[in-house]
Amino acid sequence: MAVSPELVHLSLDLWHPDCWTTKITDRVDAGLLGHGVYTEREGTAKGRFTAYSETGAKVDRLVEQARASDLTNSVIEARERPSQTRRQSSRAGNTIRELFVEFDALNSIDDAFVTRGFVYDGPTRITDGREKWRLVTHHTREEIQTRLEEIRTRMDAEITVTRISTTDNIHARRKPSTDQLSARQREVFELARTEGYYEWPREISACELAETMGITKTTFLEHLRKAESKLLTSVP
Repeated sequence: MAVSPELVHLSLDLWHPDCWTTKITDRVDAGLLGHGVYTEREGTAKGRFTAYSETGAKVDRLVEQARASDLTNSVIEARERPSQTRRQSSRAGNTIRELFVEFDALNSIDDAFVTRGFVYDGPTRITDGREKWRLVTHHTREEIQTRLEEIRTRMDAEITVTRISTTDNIHARRKPSTDQLSARQREVFELARTEGYYEWPREISACELAETMGITKTTFLEHLRKAESKLLTSVP
């Protein structure tokens, strides 16, 4: 196995079939954070997830869809302490639910990464039918491509590397330059960053930011996604 002398950080955009998280988030206006999945017994996987959205109704709909899905065996909602609930509800425009979900291990892609030397580097974010992963590994870049191609073939998955960097690169360029952005893209990105859009839980919604700028949510997100794409590709 080829090993890199440096720790390599990866950001991935992926989709794979028969995944309950992508199917549900593609249908509802809410998202999930995946904190890890393990095989509890032969053929069964269990994972901890955080369901989130701007309103309680949207989160409730996601939970209902998860329970009704043919791809889940059980969905258990964790009870939170009152003090914790108050802290979470104080975050404007955000509601969250902590879930433990049991499902068929054959439909989980987690093991395909773990057994090939990839390690979680933060929660997986699932929105709009896509998963955003952050991983670390000591593989060389050539070996990373080989391993990812193995996962694509085995799981019939769509995997796009949106960012790859070493620890040294991250320390040297933690704040990528916004010089390559258009004036509008820079304005949108800086507003989102300073108002807490990238915090977890989010402190402000895309709708609220769009209203502040006097544009539609669709237009706001279009500018923001283009800005994010340029910033991601500017970091080696």
